Amino acid sequence: MLRLSGSLLCGSLMMLFVAQGADNGGKTDGARQVTFSKDVAPIFQKSCQSCHHEGTSAPMSLMTYSETRPWARSIKERVVRRDMPPWHLDKTVGIRQYKNDRSLSDDEIATIARWVDGGAPQGNPADMPPAPAFTSDKEWFIGTPDLTVTTDQDFVMYPNGPDWWLDQFGEVKMPEDRWIKAMEIKPSNPKIVHHAVIYAIEPDAPEGTPEGGVQLHEYAVGKYGDIFADNTGRLLKKGTRLRFDMHYFAVGSAQHNKTTIAFKFYPKGETPKYQVRSIAIRNVPNDELEIPPNSVVRTDGYYRLTKNARIDSFQPHMHMRGRGMTVEAINLNNTTTILSSVDHFNFNWHINYIYADDVAPLLPAGTVLHMIGIHDNTSANPRNPDPNMWAGFGERSVDDMVQVWLDMVYLDDAEFNRLVAERNAKKGPRLAAKLVQ
Repeated sequence: MLRLSGSLLCGSLMMLFVAQGADNGGKTDGARQVTFSKDVAPIFQKSCQSCHHEGTSAPMSLMTYSETRPWARSIKERVVRRDMPPWHLDKTVGIRQYKNDRSLSDDEIATIARWVDGGAPQGNPADMPPAPAFTSDKEWFIGTPDLTVTTDQDFVMYPNGPDWWLDQFGEVKMPEDRWIKAMEIKPSNPKIVHHAVIYAIEPDAPEGTPEGGVQLHEYAVGKYGDIFADNTGRLLKKGTRLRFDMHYFAVGSAQHNKTTIAFKFYPKGETPKYQVRSIAIRNVPNDELEIPPNSVVRTDGYYRLTKNARIDSFQPHMHMRGRGMTVEAINLNNTTTILSSVDHFNFNWHINYIYADDVAPLLPAGTVLHMIGIHDNTSANPRNPDPNMWAGFGERSVDDMVQVWLDMVYLDDAEFNRLVAERNAKKGPRLAAKLVQ
């Protein structure tokens, strides 16, 4: 089942704490006043300012007190609801450690709430930490790439009309095969791009490979590329042709776009030990997805592991009616283990949750991965375009989908047993067994 109760309880307790803080003028018993310069600015530097600074698409900068103060009440509301920073996991269930966790702790949320309820004072400007330096939005999240491939034509989207889907192409120009360490997709004009899915059409693809290639990488709103675990990669062959499956939408004026994928490689001649692959779990067939008006609907999907596997990341994909998603392992002894659960999905942020190395699930062959998706087609969903409309599977944003992408590595028995033994030695047999049953 999807676990929503833990976060709802946490939110209720937080609201109670905030109310108590307001009664005390933003102070707890014996506590000093919370100020922007000393207490709040360091939190913003760690988790907020990388997006909220001048020159980004964020609606405001949070670099200085004067920039932040007008937004204080809105900031409190968003962080208490855990809408911001964008990290939509239910922290009460499943795996809790992630390499790219940008969320605030309960203490950090309480500090921001106390600051706002205490009148949002600046404090002593001398207490401000040094301002960090940021790269431009045009820079690559994965770092300076070794190779970029751009669509072979400039695309012009008309001002008004229905969504448009088309294929564009790009050629991989390199003298030899290379192993990918990280990759990232950037449209030049993201405000008209719903998604870009890139497929590799390899020159020596084996018989039975789809004519349109095998999926390599995906861009959706709020996604910042894939960085693979150490000694893990994916092979990009010389002579590969890339197919860019593009979905555009009109915004009221003619708009241009080219899309680029960037790659960072392992050093020449270096072959990583593990080969990563992307697996999608979805309801099959897709046309079975039905979301009647004014209803909350659960959808299930299953994937049986034919080999031992290590799961490196988890990325839900739904549209505007999506509310939550859980992935659990149905173990060989018929017990279940929750791996990850998103309890407040937001279509504007397609986050790839990357497990920390010491907790990445290790699952034996025969384990069944169970996806549970929740869609909320009621007026209680603030992002719902029309709760009185029936919705089903479709490519448009006003349609919907339900699927989860998992980056995983297949392991032979010897390697699997070695990794399990190492996990047991580090964390103790009882804890490790929960992830490998």
